[in-house]
Amino acid sequence: MSADLEQFSIKQTFMDSLMNESLTNLQTIPKSDLHNHAGRGGTIQYIGVWANVRIQPPSEPFQSLLGMQSWFVEHVKRHCPGIQGYLKRIEASFVQAAEDHIERLVLSFGIDEIDTLGGMELFSQIIDDLHRVFAPKTQFLPELALDRACNIDEIYGRIDEILAFRWFRSIDICGDEFAQPIAYFKSIYRAAKSAGLVLKAHVGEFGTADDVREAVEELGLQEVHHGIAAARSPQIMRWLSDHHIQLNVCPTSNIMLSVVENYGSHPIRELYNFGIPVTINTDDLLIFNQSVSQEYMNLYKSGLLTAEELNEIRLTGLKE
Repeated sequence: MSADLEQFSIKQTFMDSLMNESLTNLQTIPKSDLHNHAGRGGTIQYIGVWANVRIQPPSEPFQSLLGMQSWFVEHVKRHCPGIQGYLKRIEASFVQAAEDHIERLVLSFGIDEIDTLGGMELFSQIIDDLHRVFAPKTQFLPELALDRACNIDEIYGRIDEILAFRWFRSIDICGDEFAQPIAYFKSIYRAAKSAGLVLKAHVGEFGTADDVREAVEELGLQEVHHGIAAARSPQIMRWLSDHHIQLNVCPTSNIMLSVVENYGSHPIRELYNFGIPVTINTDDLLIFNQSVSQEYMNLYKSGLLTAEELNEIRLTGLKE
């Protein structure tokens, strides 16, 4: 079968799976997950079986990131404590990626996780081993995630040592968007750019459209995690489109954090209409309980995007 014919067949299967509401068939289609926090990227079912507990997903949206984190600690993390529990959650992330046919997987890790496992050399070896065992067919693209509230000088003092291992493929800033100005991270992002990393940051999840443009301009971002606040400004949406800035969107996360009311009103529609490259991702699957396949299905069933449009978005996430 020629490559073009194969891609046409995959497209038809993807679209048919959505139209027939067949999640099982949808799971066989190649997809990406480009916004996934590693320690929260598996499923509560997988962790529940290992810990011999039944974990119920959250019953209503959270009012803040703090509320989300409190739920995670109380309902998930306490069942898998310590290093053993942490590694089981990383394992769960790879298992989920393999089961949902995730071809390109970006898992983000914090510096505290590196330190917990004994430094970059041992940390990278352990994570690579889990990748080889549980998701060998998935392209694994590790991401370094910095806390927006971190000590900039302390991180800058360590960044060269971390990047010298040439293991991380991208860099991100996550956490409270209002903790400190994004421009404070310029020196760190210059080092990351010199090391060849893809430059990303969480921005425009809770803030404004102006925040999104500012972050892109200040740090030279190539991708934005979330960025949905840009939908409030046609001018900034046009600017993002003209500059080909990709937004890695997480629909259920936005709903469960009370930023968006439902799938049918999600801003990804406006962003897509303006020609902004968008992808669909899980963010914190252990909390939000929706796989990438389920995210596609949710958006299709809501009537927000057609099967063909969702396939275009799927292909965006698979581009190198």
